[in-house]
Amino acid sequence: MPKITFMGAGSSVFAKNILGDSMLSPSLHDADIALYDIDPKRLRESKRMLQFLNKNINKGRAKITSHLGKANRKAALKDANYVVNAIQVGGYKPSTVIDFEIPKKYGLRQTIADTIGIGGVFRVLRTAPVMMAFAQDMEKVCPDAWFL
Repeated sequence: MPKITFMGAGSSVFAKNILGDSMLSPSLHDADIALYDIDPKRLRESKRMLQFLNKNINKGRAKITSHLGKANRKAALKDANYVVNAIQVGGYKPSTVIDFEIPKKYGLRQTIADTIGIGGVFRVLRTAPVMMAFAQDMEKVCPDAWFL
């Protein structure tokens, strides 16, 4: 059974869409799904929602575990076949709002996509160190996993 680790599982809309769709795929019915986040409340909410989906659309076949905080990141990643990234370093408020407001203050128009333009530069400066840490952990505990 494949293992999918979902980094940033507190992003419940992304988790629901990606993992809910995955549960509908016959090859992923029995997947081991590891949810990882640094926000305990959002992680709990996502796990509860995915357990509901698993029970109602997947006959409870997937195994869903949750892993909270940096100290448990390697446990979430261990033996993963696929690692899905949905983190947003700094959260929507204030970080993403600032990514739009600062360029606007200086007459620069930020595109709607938050990963390009001057706001995208701000975002990558926040996110790249975390991505590197994920990659280093993956190299140790799931070196053959696909990082998506």
